[in-house]
Amino acid sequence: MDTDTSAFSFEMLGITPWSVMFLAMGPLLVLMLATKTFPTSRLAIVFCIPVFMTIVLPVMPGWWWIVVGVIEGLLLIVTTIDLLSIASLKSLSVQRTMARVASLGGWHPVELALSYRGARSLRLQLTDDAANGLVIDPPLHRCLLAPHTRTTLSHRLLPSQRGEFTLEQVYLSLLSKLGLWQRLRTLPVPGILHVYPNIQQIGEYALLARTGRLSQIGVRKTRRAGQENNFERLRDYQEDDNYKHIDWRSTARRQKLTVKQFQADQSQRIIFLLDCGRMMTNQYQDLSLVDYSLNSILLLSYVALSQGDSVGMICFSDHVHNYVPPVGGKRQMNRLLHAGFNQFPRLVQSRFDNAFLYLSTHCRRRSLVVLVTNVIDQVNADQVQNYMGNLIGCHLPLLVLLRDHSLFQFADNPAPDESVLYRSAAASQLLLWRHQVIRRMQAGGCLALDVFPEEMTSPMVNKYLEIKAQHML
Repeated sequence: MDTDTSAFSFEMLGITPWSVMFLAMGPLLVLMLATKTFPTSRLAIVFCIPVFMTIVLPVMPGWWWIVVGVIEGLLLIVTTIDLLSIASLKSLSVQRTMARVASLGGWHPVELALSYRGARSLRLQLTDDAANGLVIDPPLHRCLLAPHTRTTLSHRLLPSQRGEFTLEQVYLSLLSKLGLWQRLRTLPVPGILHVYPNIQQIGEYALLARTGRLSQIGVRKTRRAGQENNFERLRDYQEDDNYKHIDWRSTARRQKLTVKQFQADQSQRIIFLLDCGRMMTNQYQDLSLVDYSLNSILLLSYVALSQGDSVGMICFSDHVHNYVPPVGGKRQMNRLLHAGFNQFPRLVQSRFDNAFLYLSTHCRRRSLVVLVTNVIDQVNADQVQNYMGNLIGCHLPLLVLLRDHSLFQFADNPAPDESVLYRSAAASQLLLWRHQVIRRMQAGGCLALDVFPEEMTSPMVNKYLEIKAQHML
């Protein structure tokens, strides 16, 4: 039978290249929907071969069945055999190993242990689960598992925000032997990651404190009213201890350098009130005001605990989120970290009445009450002024207001243009109103700090040391 007769018979049966293509795509669509098996880019390149061969069909139209019937038939057989070469996932198990606690902004190592018990090799691509706020490096693992083998894949996670992250599964792409097909699967591998604020600044403070270089981070030396020379105990000499505190008699008796350790005159209490409402939702350099506040609170807590004081914290917005009772000791730092790591600003109106009522109920002993917040209107300013003023006599109130960078930039950059000039005038008026609010609170007996969020640590530590030196509590 010649080609013209064959072409005529195919046309009589209603078989055309387009009908053959649509008939071939039907099983492919069913396969993709039913088993989540999809062709790869390599398969698309392979099927481009008969497409390019159709260039000769205008010259020899009777040969189209050779391209469709023979070449595409062979490709269909090859791709079908390659599809069946995808190994089963039942013989694969994955286990994630990582520390449960991570630090904000630091790389966190993760290991995935793969155990394969299949009878034939398995080619796969694997991606770990990553919630919003986590970056994976590298994002994709490619590996070839031989039968009855174990392997370990390593990558890193970079948290960009605090909080609790739930890692539920890993995503797998099982590849065929020729790489023409991929089957998408997921395996449940549950895990929880707690991202805490970066406490690297605490280590830096401790180092500078031992070497007497705290002025490098803006902490001033404060002259104390009286001396704290109450002897506490003898201990072994440590590096960077003051030579004046060496007890030479005990050193000669023990044949080991011994120093005297002194204690403060009294143990005082600090309670932080951290506002997590709408006034703290502003961001600067990808960090919210709550993030800056937590970092400063943790450092000041470390300083106060080192001084022998007790530290507590209340986080609130429209309700009280959590409460850490004021306690001394090194373990209190862990409690403060755990209480604040998952606190985020919320778009709700802060209820200062609930927070201060909770404070009066649970904290009756005189304390230094540090309220970290922001004021943007007269209503909030009046509430803060009233509640902080009511603490005078029972507690020592310290208000820490956080500045808005954009507001200061608008006020410092006037221009002849009317819109810019009006904006600068409005910003200047808001800053003047803010200054008046602070002056009224200071005149009423309340301590106040007005600082930029990234510069609040040093002023808070200096104010605390000044309060300790003057025995204001």
